[in-house]
Amino acid sequence: MPLRPRSTLDATAPAPARSRREEEGRDTATRAENTRAENSDQPRLLSGGNPQIPKGDGPEPVAAYIAAMPGWKRELGERLDALIVAADPDVRRAVRWNQPFYGYGESGFHLAFRCYTTYVQVQFLRGASLEPEPPKASKHPEVRYLDIREDEELDEALFSAWLAQSAKLPGDHL
Repeated sequence: MPLRPRSTLDATAPAPARSRREEEGRDTATRAENTRAENSDQPRLLSGGNPQIPKGDGPEPVAAYIAAMPGWKRELGERLDALIVAADPDVRRAVRWNQPFYGYGESGFHLAFRCYTTYVQVQFLRGASLEPEPPKASKHPEVRYLDIREDEELDEALFSAWLAQSAKLPGDHL
């Protein structure tokens, strides 16, 4: 049967079938974390285990995001945050779109990170201007990514060099 726009469907037509993924729910770890979150003050975990944190400015919402990161990702989030703050103790912190953003002075935001199922992704908003460029390209020409998996070591010297370079570039006003 050809698909028709919803407005032309009659009210007695059955609802569209749900996908297997919708029927089974998300991965078991995320379901278990969300069950705990529903029964406490813990933030809900979105797809891939990314914490759902309300938009906010300052270190408190960022600390809440990091505290809600699941498993090994929490320790990595704490380390990333510590390196960013060590590079500039006056760094501006905020949560936007369920991820922490960091910026320097009034120039806007320079980087962010978020959880995915098997890695944490650091987003350098002007990454194409960094030397060397972070390894992963984006559909946005200036953005570059660094994906960090559980069994990988963070090259703190290179990460700190990227932070120092980022601070000298214009940021994004989100």
